[in-house]
Amino acid sequence: MTDTVAGNPPSRSKDVSQAFEAGVGRARRFAMGVSVRTKILGIVVSMTMVLGLGITLQVRSVMTSVLITELDNRGASVASDLAARAADPLLLDDPFEVYEILKDAVKNHPDAEYAYVLQPSGAVLVHTFGDSGFPATLRDLGGGITEDGITRRHFTTSSSTFHEFEAPIIDGEYGTVHVGLSESRPRGVVNGVTAQMLITTVFVAIVGVAAASFLTWLLTRPILSLVETTRRVGEGDLTARSAYGAEDEIGMLSIAFNQMVDDLESNRATIADTEAARTRLLKKLITAQEEERKRISRELHDTIGQSLSSLMVGITVLDRMTEEEAASKSRELQLLAGETLTQVRELSRELRPSALDDLGLVPALERYAEDFALRYPGISAQVHGNLTTRLDQPAEIAIYRIVQEAMTNAARHGSASNVSVVLMQRPGSVRVIIEDDGSGFEPEAVRRDRTSVGIHAMQERAELLDGEFVIESSGGGSTVYVEIPT
Repeated sequence: MTDTVAGNPPSRSKDVSQAFEAGVGRARRFAMGVSVRTKILGIVVSMTMVLGLGITLQVRSVMTSVLITELDNRGASVASDLAARAADPLLLDDPFEVYEILKDAVKNHPDAEYAYVLQPSGAVLVHTFGDSGFPATLRDLGGGITEDGITRRHFTTSSSTFHEFEAPIIDGEYGTVHVGLSESRPRGVVNGVTAQMLITTVFVAIVGVAAASFLTWLLTRPILSLVETTRRVGEGDLTARSAYGAEDEIGMLSIAFNQMVDDLESNRATIADTEAARTRLLKKLITAQEEERKRISRELHDTIGQSLSSLMVGITVLDRMTEEEAASKSRELQLLAGETLTQVRELSRELRPSALDDLGLVPALERYAEDFALRYPGISAQVHGNLTTRLDQPAEIAIYRIVQEAMTNAARHGSASNVSVVLMQRPGSVRVIIEDDGSGFEPEAVRRDRTSVGIHAMQERAELLDGEFVIESSGGGSTVYVEIPT
């Protein structure tokens, strides 16, 4: 039983903590779901009311303290003055004159409610209560605080709080004068000022709400426009633009957003052009591949096939020839077999150079430059470079095909006389420069036209290996820069 009782408080504490967290979560979700305009208006109203009420309460407290202190000071002064003025009539045994003095004092003082004189015996000599008679409870008050000969007492009735002041007449030999001042008027003044300040606070809050509504309208209008534009862009409408008026932070945000949409639209167009160019390139590559297969098929059939047929026929007739004829025919067949072997090697080298696999990139390019000079008489082709390490096979193949395409373009389209290839190995990459002295062309026009399969094929090969591909051209030739990471 003891354990159960001891375990209850932690359980209740946990429940309270969970309930508090749940309440905080609901309040946070509510705050997050409220619009910006409502939040700003709520802040303005809250701050106005808090500041207004705070100032009102502070002013009320200060005014109450000042007026009560001033009431005490005036009450002590009145009591002291009445004691001095009542001394002579009492010496002359003229209580009526004392009554007149007290009556005039109560009448002329706005806060005085009553006044009376007690004789040394405790009997009431005169008072200003009129026909209602003297309240017996006043005689029994007693106590109070005495300062500078004036005794102060406070008491509360159903109508008000009173401050009574007692002053001795001629050192108390002829009794004491009592004056009662009410807090009703000072409290009324404080309440009036408080009401006026509350009205002012409400008026300021209304003006603040109106001003805040106008300001939030100015602020949220471009934001709402930006939200609508964002929604349209999210749905795929890249023609949407956000309107803006002032060049403030929100205006700059709208400008930046519009610029982003412009870039997005431009990128989409670039991607579409790239995809279209890639599709055309793929189609042309497939067509070129089929044409290459047709060419190889014709080469095999027309050249190598005929040569092999001739060899077979020649070998067949050797047995029916004389020794001298057979020797001559054998030499002829050997020459034909050598030519056929040369043709097979050339065809194999066109398909894929064996030197690229056996010797490396630079020797393969040097051999290709030699064959290129024989294929295009009058064009000087040179390869410079010394790679310290072998590259990966995809990099070597890509660079070889790019150089092959660039040199072929220089010969076929550029009417070049000299073609130079330079290979430089750098830390983490290999750079290749293919330069010719041909007629040149306009690279940007070729890129926009998207019809040059060779150039786009070179660019695709470089980009597939995360490389860079740049063409510079003028009337004095063309230069291709390729850099492939290793």
